[in-house]
Amino acid sequence: MIDRETPEMRSFWAAFVPPPPATGWRERMRGALGAAIGIVLIGVVSAWWMGAASSGLPFLIAPLGASAVLLFAVPASPLAQPWPIVGGNVIAALIGVTAARWVAEPVVAAALALGISIAAMSALRCVHPPSGAVALTAVLGGSHITAAGYGFALEPVLLNSVLLTIVAILFNTATGPSYPHRAHATARPAPDALTPDDFDAVLADYGETLDIDAADLRALYEDLRRRA
Repeated sequence: MIDRETPEMRSFWAAFVPPPPATGWRERMRGALGAAIGIVLIGVVSAWWMGAASSGLPFLIAPLGASAVLLFAVPASPLAQPWPIVGGNVIAALIGVTAARWVAEPVVAAALALGISIAAMSALRCVHPPSGAVALTAVLGGSHITAAGYGFALEPVLLNSVLLTIVAILFNTATGPSYPHRAHATARPAPDALTPDDFDAVLADYGETLDIDAADLRALYEDLRRRA
């Protein structure tokens, strides 16, 4: 029997197999604990802050669960930094509320809110994947959210986002990772290391958005050269 599977096909199917985790169980459990603590704290504080004046609004919005995964499980990601979570969530909420007000068809309004939010976050350098869910929540979240109008962007979106960011700064700093993230200094930089501009140019030439900062890429490169 002739094997008709090409190397390209094998590479395609191999992409579906997750690679071994780069971190140990201790780091993974640290992220899980931080996310759980973060959600509990922002839920308690948001409920106290909003109180009876919430008019039926949720004290916590579901997209914050996805934000917590980024801030505590992968705090080095450019998508998990303070400006992306706060700016991305608030911008998406404002765009979602606007779409809900001006477009009668919910599905069309949701699609416009999501697309415009991604474009706005990209332009303002605050791409945060959970913010896409915030935009949809502003459109499809129900009568209480619709009635709140632009106030939804302040409570609970801005309130939840700021509180989660504060908890992430305190928890990550206390347990190891730098947050907001800063690339670590290499032990012995390679003498012929490329310049920062070279790394920026390579990332630009790659043609796709990569979830890594140029400074982190440079640190990895220098550490690998040292090991070689």
